[in-house]
Amino acid sequence: MTFVDEVKNAVTPRAALLVIGVLALQLLFIASYIGALHKPEPTDVAFGVVAPQQMSRQLVTELDGLPGGPLDPREVSSEGEAREQIMNRDIDGALIVSPQGRTDTLLVASGGGTALSGALERIVTRVEDSQQRTVKTVDVAGASSEDFNGLSSFYLVVGWCVGGYLCASILAISAGAKPANRQRALIRTGTMALYSIVGGIGGAIVVGPILGALPGSFWGLSGLGALVVFSVGMITLALQALTGIVGIGLAVLIIVIAGNPSAGGAFPLPMLPDFWRTIGPALPPGAGTWVARSIAYFRGNAVTGPLLVLSAWAVVGTAVTLLMSMRKRTPRGPAETPARGAGGAGTGPAPSTGGSTAA
Repeated sequence: MTFVDEVKNAVTPRAALLVIGVLALQLLFIASYIGALHKPEPTDVAFGVVAPQQMSRQLVTELDGLPGGPLDPREVSSEGEAREQIMNRDIDGALIVSPQGRTDTLLVASGGGTALSGALERIVTRVEDSQQRTVKTVDVAGASSEDFNGLSSFYLVVGWCVGGYLCASILAISAGAKPANRQRALIRTGTMALYSIVGGIGGAIVVGPILGALPGSFWGLSGLGALVVFSVGMITLALQALTGIVGIGLAVLIIVIAGNPSAGGAFPLPMLPDFWRTIGPALPPGAGTWVARSIAYFRGNAVTGPLLVLSAWAVVGTAVTLLMSMRKRTPRGPAETPARGAGGAGTGPAPSTGGSTAA
């Protein structure tokens, strides 16, 4: 047998296609992460301005015209209103101009990501220096001292996502990637639901009571975790039901390659390029990270939209999984029909030529 024949025997066409698919995922992984994170710059950051009426509009225009468009400024009536909008996650920061002195106040929320609050401080400091004014920074929703750079929420959600698609992958490949019948699909769905509840509570225990990395409601985080794990797990099962083992790769593409760099974890959404900023809120890692930070630092505000996103992934994944399991199988062709005994009776096994009977 020649070497070429050995290669053909060792690497089947199906295996070659899977290897090519893995290579494509690898390159997409590199392109997505580096594309999203190699040059973070704030763009159109929602920003409030509280100033005396005679200078408020002028200051908004000045901030709006900064090179590169880092801020999307708007007038806010009072400091109290600015703080409330920050806590509601309507804006990411605000400048409170002092009508008497030359020291103004910058309100930020490092709980939403210290990279963004630091960028706002640098931008506003440059503007204030140009006006011969100074600025003091007040963090109205500060990240925990145990939550370095506000990353714990992101890593918590990443862990839940990993658990979701790994559990679904194991459930599927343990007995074939496509559910054989409705009962098996229901069992997998039920198992995924139970696993999600345990995984959600487990993650909340680790990040809260054990490590003390995140404040906020323990049961709120537990419920979020269960929803994240279940949504990721069920969309993975659905993709496997549709495409077989290729579904695992598609789940990695959606959750890991597209979802993680666009989640606003290392750098909040206003610091990401337009493509990743657009897709991030629609994917489980981004929706989950937003809700986790809201629970931990923003009194649970502004979570309805992201929770609906996660629920939609869960519902679609469950529906597709169950519908695919109810499809009628295509009858096997004549070539696949087992050989029958002589005479075409086909009612029993072929006669034995030995003295023993097949088990």
